[in-house]
Amino acid sequence: MARGNTPQLYRNSDTSASGSTHIPSNNSGTASFRAPFLSPASRPSSVWSPPSHVTHSHTALPTYTASELPPKAPLPSTLLSEKLTKEEKPWLNQRPDGRTRASRWITLLMLVIGVFASGFICYFGYNDAGKTMIDSSQLCLVMEDTFDTFDVDNGGTWTRDVEMSGFGNGEFEMATALSDNLFVRNGQLYIKPTLTSNVLSNPDQIFNGGNYTLQGCTTLKSNASACSASSNSKTGATIPPVMSARLSTKDSYSIRFGKVEVVAKLPRGDWLWPAIWMLPLSQVYGAWPLSGEIDIMEARGNGPSYPAQGNNFVRSTLAWGPLPAITARLFGWQSLKRSNYAQKFHTYTLEWTENFIKIYVDSRLKNMVQLQVDKAQQTNGGFFWKRGNFPLTAHNNTAAEIVVPNPWTTATVQNATNAAPFDQPFYLILNLAAGGTSGWFPDKLGNKPWFDGSASAMRDFANQQSTWSATWPSNDDDLSFRIDSVRMWKLC
Repeated sequence: MARGNTPQLYRNSDTSASGSTHIPSNNSGTASFRAPFLSPASRPSSVWSPPSHVTHSHTALPTYTASELPPKAPLPSTLLSEKLTKEEKPWLNQRPDGRTRASRWITLLMLVIGVFASGFICYFGYNDAGKTMIDSSQLCLVMEDTFDTFDVDNGGTWTRDVEMSGFGNGEFEMATALSDNLFVRNGQLYIKPTLTSNVLSNPDQIFNGGNYTLQGCTTLKSNASACSASSNSKTGATIPPVMSARLSTKDSYSIRFGKVEVVAKLPRGDWLWPAIWMLPLSQVYGAWPLSGEIDIMEARGNGPSYPAQGNNFVRSTLAWGPLPAITARLFGWQSLKRSNYAQKFHTYTLEWTENFIKIYVDSRLKNMVQLQVDKAQQTNGGFFWKRGNFPLTAHNNTAAEIVVPNPWTTATVQNATNAAPFDQPFYLILNLAAGGTSGWFPDKLGNKPWFDGSASAMRDFANQQSTWSATWPSNDDDLSFRIDSVRMWKLC
């Protein structure tokens, strides 16, 4: 078939009959059927359409404009034909019964009482806050350490305690002078616990045939037995399985009333016991607990699931008493709901005057101990004698009954005040302990591997080293008790 001839089929079609033989073409003049089916943006402006004689049959549909829409029939009225009479409203003629009227008046009265009570609490709470708060203008800075430098061995701010006596709590660590246990890094003080078995030639020497002597022991003259330890399987003697550190301001700074502020991050690990606390510089009223103890912060390294308050709790305590066996304790705590005190740094603060003692964490609103001294109880023994509610008599070591004396009267100490025994200079202590038999870790809780009353408590603890040491983090930042800054002020 020649390209110039018209096909017979096309000539016999309706399209041929229209007399039009033109087929849309592209710019080159070559016939093409592609153009009508291109996308709209690329199609030619002239589009092929059916011949004019071709008709389409369809049924016409009615059209309306908005104004021509058929009207809707009106809805029936909901209005009453006429107003109801009082007789048709019986609820207007019924008076509430006595109980209903009484409940309304009681509710209104409770609202009024609530408003006045809120105002009363706010007013007196504001006044009391002023009575348990030291204005900054009343404070003079005594000591500040941000640990940019650290010299603990040359008569500076801090003094080491190097011994293994248990520090009155039956603790299972020894406080060393080793740089592994106490060091400064990035402007922070690190108190880090380590395992004694790591420095022994044979780990079994913890239990038998081992000897360890503390270098630089600070009790060599006063208590040489606290400077070394030996192990023996027959006698049960055990070398303390943990090494740590303890330091204080005993030889440098102390305050009698003022403020202490420590910014610290707590360690993680089972049976660790970090503490920020204070003891009297001179035992004016006698040996512990006669001269008192102020624990600004104590905590446990066990996790939040520990049933005796893990590292999501911090506590503070005041301790005092006329005899070691008769001790009063006033304590309180703060906790975190979805975090713990080992995750970041917190600020632990003591504010202390002759009239009050207040200990809190991060904010004055988060107080753990707030005690206002009642001046009216100055007579007949003073405030803390009455607050302790001590018995009049007690049994001594010979089972004889003795009279319990009041050690805080002016007859005993001439300059005693109403705040005795918390009216003398106290110094600051920072330490990290492990375990102990003082009850800080209660028996039978949290899979505790020893009993406080057992003669083999330390050995039982050491025997479970593989279990509890596995909970200690491998990095120094999380395992250590880290102190960022320490500040002490006195009342000017």
